[in-house]
Amino acid sequence: MATADTNPKPAMRLDLKVMGPILALVVLVVIGALMNGNFLSAGNITNVLSRSAFIGIIAVGMTFVITAGGLDLSVGSMAAFIAGLMILVMNGLLPVMGVGWPLVFVGMLTAIVAGTAAGFINGFLITNMRIEAFIVTLGTMGIYRSLVTWLADGGTLSLDFGMRAIIRPIYFDGILGISWPIIVFALVAILGEVVMRRGAFGRHAAAVGSNDQVARYSSVNVNRVRMMTYVGLGVLVGVATIMYVPRLGSASSSTGVLWELEAIAAVIIGGTMLKGGFGRVWGTVIGVLILSLIGNILNLTDGVSPYLNGAVQGVIIILAVILQRDKKAEG
Repeated sequence: MATADTNPKPAMRLDLKVMGPILALVVLVVIGALMNGNFLSAGNITNVLSRSAFIGIIAVGMTFVITAGGLDLSVGSMAAFIAGLMILVMNGLLPVMGVGWPLVFVGMLTAIVAGTAAGFINGFLITNMRIEAFIVTLGTMGIYRSLVTWLADGGTLSLDFGMRAIIRPIYFDGILGISWPIIVFALVAILGEVVMRRGAFGRHAAAVGSNDQVARYSSVNVNRVRMMTYVGLGVLVGVATIMYVPRLGSASSSTGVLWELEAIAAVIIGGTMLKGGFGRVWGTVIGVLILSLIGNILNLTDGVSPYLNGAVQGVIIILAVILQRDKKAEG
């Protein structure tokens, strides 16, 4: 006689933690297409991706910082300071080196070195001086913003017009119609995902963020891992700045405002745990696209103010953290 199965298999459940960001992205694309006929045009899509590349590159680095249990509020101010320093160096060396790509490379090197140094300072104060990341990066946020304001004498630092023509292709040109910022963002995201999922550093960052004491017992150099996340983030801020400066050819105290909010929001929306222990770079990429599409829809929709973008991002961060908390409570 056949017997009834007393242990039925549980029904498959949709994992919103994984599918949620993807579904949100799809919904936003549908809403944007319905609200404006130009939303899915090649020009608009390229514009959205190019402008989101700056935040995206930074957000990949922020993913590692948050995964390791850290936080960095200074990235927007850091980008402004690096942009100003990059412009000052190129303008200062212009009489010596002349207009050309050698001077552009010097500017790029300046941005990378400055970003590395800024990340190292944050990491040193947090790991060696044992100061809370929130306090350190809140302080350096104010320092970098004040420095760029001082360098610009309260105004704007502008790149020489001759150099603007040379450096302009870094933002506006590309390969097969794909601009360089999009290409660089894609490469950084792919490398970040590989390191997070396949590399020892990604596993160590997650271990440190989950429980640093257990990580120490497992022979993980906790201070070095945390230091490297901040240094890596600083380097990526430098890379993002290299992509950004050719767009406007200037820097001021308003450059990079709220970039830290957008980067952190993208990371949290993508599924990385705010308290550390788990990170997902591909999710961060989706989070960046979600935030960019929201801003783009607000800009394209008649009767809706684009100035609400920051408010929307703030609400999204709060909701994402609440969802993470509820998910952890269920577990």
